[in-house]
Amino acid sequence: MKINFIDLQAQYKAYEQEINKEVLEVMASAQFIGGQQISTLEKNLAQFCGTKEALACSSGTDALLLALMALDIKEGDEVITTPFTFIATAEVIAFLKATPVFVDIDETTYNIDHTKIEDKITSKTKAIIPVSLYGQTANMDEINAIASKHNLCVIEDACQSFGAEYKGKKSCNLSHIGCTSFFPSKPLGCYGDGGAIMTNDENLASKMRMILNHGQNERYSHKYVGINGRLDAIQAAILNVKMKHFDKEIEARAKIGQKYIDELKDAKGVTPPTILEDRTSVFAQFTLLCENREELQAKLSQASIPTAVHYPKPLHLQEVFEYLGYKKGDFPISERVSQQVISLPMSPFLTKEEQDYIIKTIKG
Repeated sequence: MKINFIDLQAQYKAYEQEINKEVLEVMASAQFIGGQQISTLEKNLAQFCGTKEALACSSGTDALLLALMALDIKEGDEVITTPFTFIATAEVIAFLKATPVFVDIDETTYNIDHTKIEDKITSKTKAIIPVSLYGQTANMDEINAIASKHNLCVIEDACQSFGAEYKGKKSCNLSHIGCTSFFPSKPLGCYGDGGAIMTNDENLASKMRMILNHGQNERYSHKYVGINGRLDAIQAAILNVKMKHFDKEIEARAKIGQKYIDELKDAKGVTPPTILEDRTSVFAQFTLLCENREELQAKLSQASIPTAVHYPKPLHLQEVFEYLGYKKGDFPISERVSQQVISLPMSPFLTKEEQDYIIKTIKG
């Protein structure tokens, strides 16, 4: 049995006629940048998340960068985040010559441990970026309360959690700014790079809208130093089609994720993720803890079951961040988890037969 880690082909086949129609209409219109598809997407995103504003942009990384630029984060500032995430979260902080300040993760959810944040706040701290890792949000109420107490902004890195809920509210509508990614393998993905920013602050939205288009407030009139952070119309057209089916895909992800959890909770040598009762996960990855990862990977590989590791080395141990002065042992939970995580095939199009085969192989 051949199993795809993420079955993008099956998803395309399911919506092929709708997607092709919309893409061809963009091609015929020659409106490749901006236009109706972008404005429709932004309206759809804001409505879905329940925010006043949504801005489509070129990637999840650029979404995070635009948020920091709009908050005037600069050299000498500090931004608190987690070391257990993809590099983009800390990369954009460093790109602006600000300093990433890491806080270890919670053992249960692998998200930033809110109880350790206040100890890292200084007079230089300007923002907190919690990551909603693997599709489940961090403890946003507690993080927002800490930020309010210290007059800080919170940017949710929701690049893996678009569509998830926290206490009845959608991810990307849980803080000052929510940033997400539409990379093809994300829960809602386009066919290239793409991202979005959600906020209820209309002034911030206006500023970010200018910054993502070279800082222009009108053509050839530049108010800010900006970037070329626009999303193209073809990607917007694809996302507009996929959004029509997204609720159904979220339900499928939840069902598949829960089946993994239920059937692997007593399996020897592995620990399924914990999804807290007051929130949901969109299972951007289905990630287990494994006592002997290499052995399990080899076993699954022999059975033609693909796996991945998200992420094998925490950010504080990456060469690029050596200048921050962290050392091995500074964030023990992140370091231990990075040596134990393994992600299994996850897609709303994963069949029952495929999932049963994966589970049987793990338990066998």
